[in-house]
Amino acid sequence: MKTGHKFLGLLLALVLAAGESAAQPYPSKPIRIVVGYAPGGGTDVNIRLIAPKLSEQFGQQVIIENKPGAAARIATEYVATSAPDGYTLLAGASGEMIFNVGLFPSMPYDHEKAFTPITLFNYDPMVFAVNPSLPAHSVKELIALGKAKPGQLFHASAASAFQVAVELFNREAGIKIVHVPYKGAAPAVTAAISGEASMIVLSIPPLMAHLKTGKLRPLVITGAKRSQFFPEVPTFLESGLDFESPVSWAGLFAPAGTPSAIIDRLYSAMSVAIKEKAMTERLHEMGRETGTIGIPPEEFDIIYRKELAKWPKTIRELGIRGG
Repeated sequence: MKTGHKFLGLLLALVLAAGESAAQPYPSKPIRIVVGYAPGGGTDVNIRLIAPKLSEQFGQQVIIENKPGAAARIATEYVATSAPDGYTLLAGASGEMIFNVGLFPSMPYDHEKAFTPITLFNYDPMVFAVNPSLPAHSVKELIALGKAKPGQLFHASAASAFQVAVELFNREAGIKIVHVPYKGAAPAVTAAISGEASMIVLSIPPLMAHLKTGKLRPLVITGAKRSQFFPEVPTFLESGLDFESPVSWAGLFAPAGTPSAIIDRLYSAMSVAIKEKAMTERLHEMGRETGTIGIPPEEFDIIYRKELAKWPKTIRELGIRGG
């Protein structure tokens, strides 16, 4: 009888312990945020600025883990197949989250169903910049050079979004600037500065210092208006080319099926971190546009779904394939 009571007591203790464990507030252990590129790129730098602010709020370590390669498909697949418990997240940029869907037809998961958007932390126009040795000081001169030297100009590509921007430009200009993929913004920038590549297309922050010092020469910027950081650089429309080029963005994603309470908790912490005065000032110093970042999950989801419906289809129509 005593043995039976002991067994029931032990069973009750285990049940209570399991209940207490399940009821532990999120997060109760370190959180990993996976980045699909090498350290030093725009997505990586920005999420590393934000991570300590999240750690302060959560009382748990927030670890940034770089998994570069395969145009960030290694990282996206890793997070897509992770447990939806809020402890493995993705710092996903438009390249791997939108454009890869069109560039790589055979994906091991469904992008529309694999992720839950949380919020944006980057949202920037792209700059077309060249090595100073290249005899092109405007888009018109770049096009003329491209026509004079077909297949002899190369652009260092840090992600799929930038590849698509150049391919759209190639189509509109009637030229062929050759795509050369790199594992992130940092090595792509190095290639453009060294002259290994003729040009680079990237968002402003990773290029900011190099554009200011003249190591790279900006020719044109995507978007409807000039950048506040480089007001002397014209838009495509001002340069005589009227085409819609993609915007470079990055956001925080969780695996699909992550409980809404955890999504809300993550968004709340991200919103506080991003909108902190010191953070917005730092982002501005880097050349980062801050008007759209920090939007709620439902607004980010609308942007995400809209771009998933548009850009992969455009890429397939153009016959662009991932390299």
